[in-house]
Amino acid sequence: MASQDSFGAKGALDVNGTSYEIFRLNAVEGEGLDVASLPFSLKVLLENLLRTEDGADITADDIKALAGWDETAEPDKEIQFSPARVIMQDFTGVPCIVDLATLREAAADLGGDPSKINPLSPAEMVIDHSVISEFFGTVDAFEKNTEIEYERNRERYQFLRWGQTAFDDFKVVPPGTGIVHQVNIEHLARTVFTREVDGVLQAYPDTCVGTDSHTTMVNGLGVVGFGVGGIEAEAALLGQPVSMLIPRVVGFKLYGDLPEGTTATDLVLTITEMMRKHGVVGKFVEFYGAGVTVLPLANRATIGNMSPEFGSTIAVFPIDEETINYMRLTGRSEDQLALVETYAKEQGLWHDPAAEPRYSEKLELDLSTIVPSIAGPKRPQDRVQLTDAQTAFATALPTYSTEPAASVPVTLADGTSFELKNGAVTIASITSCTNTSNPSVMIGAALLAKNAVEKGLTSKPWVKTTLAPGSKVVTDYYDKAGLTPYLEKLGFDLVGYGCVTCIGNSGPIIPEVSAAVNEHDLAVVSVLSGNRNFEGRINPDVKMNYLASPPLVIAYAIAGTMDIDLLHGVIGIDTEGNDVYLKDIWPSPIDVETTIAQAISQDMFTKDYADVFAGDERWQGLPTPEGKTFEWDEASTYVRKAPYFDGMSLDTTPVTDISGARVLLKLGDSVTTDHISPAGNIKGDTPAGKYLTEHGVTPRDFNSYGSRRGNHEVMIRGTFANIRLRNQVAPGTEGGYTRDFTVEGGPVSFVYDASQNYQAAGIPLVVLAGKEYGSGSSRDWAAKGTSLLGVKVVIAESYERIHRSNLIGMGVLPLQFPAGQNAESLGLTGEETFSVTGVTALNDGVTPKTVRVVTDSGVEFDAVVRIDTPGEANYYRNGGILQYVLRNLVAQG
Repeated sequence: MASQDSFGAKGALDVNGTSYEIFRLNAVEGEGLDVASLPFSLKVLLENLLRTEDGADITADDIKALAGWDETAEPDKEIQFSPARVIMQDFTGVPCIVDLATLREAAADLGGDPSKINPLSPAEMVIDHSVISEFFGTVDAFEKNTEIEYERNRERYQFLRWGQTAFDDFKVVPPGTGIVHQVNIEHLARTVFTREVDGVLQAYPDTCVGTDSHTTMVNGLGVVGFGVGGIEAEAALLGQPVSMLIPRVVGFKLYGDLPEGTTATDLVLTITEMMRKHGVVGKFVEFYGAGVTVLPLANRATIGNMSPEFGSTIAVFPIDEETINYMRLTGRSEDQLALVETYAKEQGLWHDPAAEPRYSEKLELDLSTIVPSIAGPKRPQDRVQLTDAQTAFATALPTYSTEPAASVPVTLADGTSFELKNGAVTIASITSCTNTSNPSVMIGAALLAKNAVEKGLTSKPWVKTTLAPGSKVVTDYYDKAGLTPYLEKLGFDLVGYGCVTCIGNSGPIIPEVSAAVNEHDLAVVSVLSGNRNFEGRINPDVKMNYLASPPLVIAYAIAGTMDIDLLHGVIGIDTEGNDVYLKDIWPSPIDVETTIAQAISQDMFTKDYADVFAGDERWQGLPTPEGKTFEWDEASTYVRKAPYFDGMSLDTTPVTDISGARVLLKLGDSVTTDHISPAGNIKGDTPAGKYLTEHGVTPRDFNSYGSRRGNHEVMIRGTFANIRLRNQVAPGTEGGYTRDFTVEGGPVSFVYDASQNYQAAGIPLVVLAGKEYGSGSSRDWAAKGTSLLGVKVVIAESYERIHRSNLIGMGVLPLQFPAGQNAESLGLTGEETFSVTGVTALNDGVTPKTVRVVTDSGVEFDAVVRIDTPGEANYYRNGGILQYVLRNLVAQG
């Protein structure tokens, strides 16, 4: 609760007879302060500061700095943002709760009160990342996959059940319910939040941080929310504000309307490409203009979802009538709707299509210019017009195959025979929050399936076809519209409600297909309606991955290959022997709109979310441990006590310069958090696979790296273990390999094994990297694993926002090469010994702009220190963000 109100902003707002305490933005006035013309997102941040002003962390000067925002200036003013709530998914959320449980014990060890380790902001977790589509193409696939999910994840789920009872204000949405971001927009998001503070009912903008980078999907609902690393989320749970610089805000003007035959997916892939070209990393993006008004909420959410693929912190839409309509459809109460509209209009947060707020930079897009598109074969921003897809595939193929014309005969167990070629679509998956929350593309896909089936078309026999919607509402409206049988006829049976293919939980491809791919090194393809298609992410057998709208996913399953002009080529033969083209089965916009109107209703949402935290009989039947601290099972391969606080004292240890450091990895551009800390399957011959085997786990039950994030022993061994990682220190290798210079000659070794030898010898480690280091998911283990491998410094050309802050949160120093320089231009091979001097200035409360890097080969340069805020400097001085929080909580008594 704010202890000060320097601007007299505190007041009352009456809505339908209920009085709410609010902090009025128009109270902030004075010379040079123009609150009315601020972007929507900065108005939300301004309210946050007004409400939490305490004269210490948040001052009147902070409020003036934000109210007087100079849109032309580079960010240099730090503010403290206090999100209304924290949202998590289970891959990133389990280690959060492991850390909180460990923090309780560490607090007691340091003489503090363990019960102080408790969420101070409401926290909600949706278990959505653990289902794997082992079974597909049958009506019981969902039931079978769910059964396996519970068998494999019982330890994790019992641990989360304990957390639900041990921690206050922590709720869990059980498995089999939906994808976190879809559940967020359909149910959890409030748009305007209410909370009783010191006996007074307050209303304020709903804001959130999440442990998944696609938390930004909620931006479509007018909620300022963004992804943070798990370690930052834990700090937010414990009452620590999120430290940030007042950002530059990019205004993105929309006008016109989408043409017939295009989808929200085509729009978002175009926007992603535009944003990457413009450069929006670390910036806020905000949509405005008349085009916003014509965009359905689901399309706005689809765009918001892809914000991490642009690189922006948020991609937000303002509140308007469409926001209210969507909230009504999804079952929010009339009182909540009245509050949202009244509050937004009172605070100047209601969208005016004619208004043009002040922006740092501007882009614009005529929606009528959008054309059908896909993206691939390895990055979301690599958009390809559908007309050019066949040519683009052929151009990319030589990178993935030495025999582009390879053709291999395959016979399946049921006797079906075919020739498998490069470019064969081996996975076609309607999956991920990006599109399954959007009825227009989901109904469009099902109507395309209906039209295809009625013409006698089928999916090709080598295609693994899966349907994994983001909520149960999708299957409800499919059933009501009578479309489910057509999807099933093409093999798109329900496999689970969760983040499946997009996170690497695709499960194995058809066994005989897999054997042919591996034996002949074929470059086969996945097509998915997701947001991530990075190398090695989707499936270990699949080299090329393409993002596409749900209708195109089905079209490619029918065509069976990327080597086709899908717009103009023949994709099948009907029952009468006639050629069938895509245009013959593509549903009309009227058919889509009519079906949506008839099939989707408010009662579906109210029914499916009526008791969303209760779970099914499997969840309710799990034995639940009790007690304020968790009883760790030393035999567990899923949940183990985290090592971050071992030997920690109440006093900080001065930071030191670094000498005698060796390079663990030298990496190129666009290395993602998937490359650093995989989420997909675990191979038996890797350090992680060997660890599990030694602990009695059979390969069938290895599960995924993501599901084992509660066990640091697995995750350390999995760090830098992506099968597509190319470490230039060990040229000619692919995967988790390096060279171990503790051994004469520096033989090739697993990264984990080499790091153990380096740490035993007391040798600090360095990672060298190129541009956009750490792009992709907000994966805390990419930083935790880096730290636990003994890496003290990362030197990159540039960083993605979340990973850079996560490195600091784990006590790893992020440095940047001088402008225009990189490892190659400086002549670094990765075989050098490094020293870094100037770091000790941090002990005097000073964050140096640069530090000196010197190698034994004679290369010297001044590296830019990427500790960007005073808060980050405090975290680094403490050895990490959790250590900082723990010391503060214990000191407070």
